[in-house]
Amino acid sequence: MNSRELLDELYGRLPDLVRHAVDGLGADEMCTPPADGANTVGWLVWHLTRVQDHHVAELVDQPQIWVTDDWGPRFGLTSDPHNTGYGHDADDVAAVRPSNAAVVVAYFDAVFARTREFIATLTDADLDRVVDTRWNPPVTLGVRLVSVADDSLQHAGQAAYVRGLL
Repeated sequence: MNSRELLDELYGRLPDLVRHAVDGLGADEMCTPPADGANTVGWLVWHLTRVQDHHVAELVDQPQIWVTDDWGPRFGLTSDPHNTGYGHDADDVAAVRPSNAAVVVAYFDAVFARTREFIATLTDADLDRVVDTRWNPPVTLGVRLVSVADDSLQHAGQAAYVRGLL
């Protein structure tokens, strides 16, 4: 197995996790926090998708799907390319109101398709390319892709847990 195949396997686990987290939930359930100030299923899946969209769009030098397809209104938001959920407080979390589970899955699927297409183009040598010099050490493409996958998998697991609490 080469690095591309490994990344494809890693990211390929996300669609089932996302679907399981939201399957059968209504809009109100997706927006119900398990406790005051906690993240909701809808917010968690929205956030993992926004981070992937934001970071991969930068890597492929294309606009974010969130913006080009104007997804914001379907989540009760504007399609602000800078709003990925980082730094959100309880009020910000409550403002993320997907209209239904299908919208959450459709946005994820659109982002995931671009991610998977990008991964299919990679060689092992590509993963050493520096993509962010704001950190010390600078972030390589491989580190960025692992970071996004790690964040996505953690949030998908949290969404499944919150769903179970509902």
